Amino acid sequence: MDLKSKCAVVTGGAMGIGLATAKRLIAEGCQVTLWDLNGPALEDAKKALENLGGQVFAHVCDVTDKARVYELARQAVADMGKVDILVNNAGYVMGGDFIEQPDEVWEKTIAVNLTSFIYTIKAFLPGMYERDCGHVVNISSASALVGVPDLAMYCATKWAVWGLTESLRFEAWERDKKGVRWSSIHPCYIAKGMFEGAKLRGISNLLAPLLKDHDVVAEAIVESALKRGRYSPKRPRTLRSMVLLRGLVPDELYQWLLDLLGVTGSMKHWVGRKGK
Repeated sequence: MDLKSKCAVVTGGAMGIGLATAKRLIAEGCQVTLWDLNGPALEDAKKALENLGGQVFAHVCDVTDKARVYELARQAVADMGKVDILVNNAGYVMGGDFIEQPDEVWEKTIAVNLTSFIYTIKAFLPGMYERDCGHVVNISSASALVGVPDLAMYCATKWAVWGLTESLRFEAWERDKKGVRWSSIHPCYIAKGMFEGAKLRGISNLLAPLLKDHDVVAEAIVESALKRGRYSPKRPRTLRSMVLLRGLVPDELYQWLLDLLGVTGSMKHWVGRKGK
């Protein structure tokens, strides 16, 4: 996709991956609408992007609020004329043993990481189908490739996002709307932000080192998914070996290798963005 003059909506756009992606989209000549729950951070992000010469619209949005999502989707079309790109980046993570967290934590995980994607896609997809043009980018995770202890519900939502993205890609094909593209993005742990403190150990840290910053993921979104049309960019790229390995070795050996490589203990020192 040629990004010049395209119009994009980025959820969770006030910081982290969302803001880094918006910066790259602005540099490509896009108009950008940011949605985020954090009002002050959203205003700071808007100013920063406008200082880069971008045309930016920003709205406080709880993406789990269906009525608000549909309202702001109409506003995005009014502001920009159309929406060519949707980046579903808003996310929530809470680590911990599955049975030790209250139901409300897991319900929020599902609502933010999966259900909100349904709302945003339903809001913008009809317009993309009408024009047979658009690209939906859903942020999944490396944890969609492998189950991780203390991250069970997060993994469940990110596996679901991968499946949702692939299914909708084929639905678009069946509708003869191949101009509407779909990508899921699969980053490993980032050194700072939501996954601060999480880390693989030993040889696995050499195979899949911590991503140095959010722009590594933004590059995958803009350069690999949007501009090159890649279906499921993974960062680091060595994560592709996890998919290959799962298909080649017996299940019992694969599970043993995950434990040996330290994947199963990677969340033990997680603190997250707020140091909790």
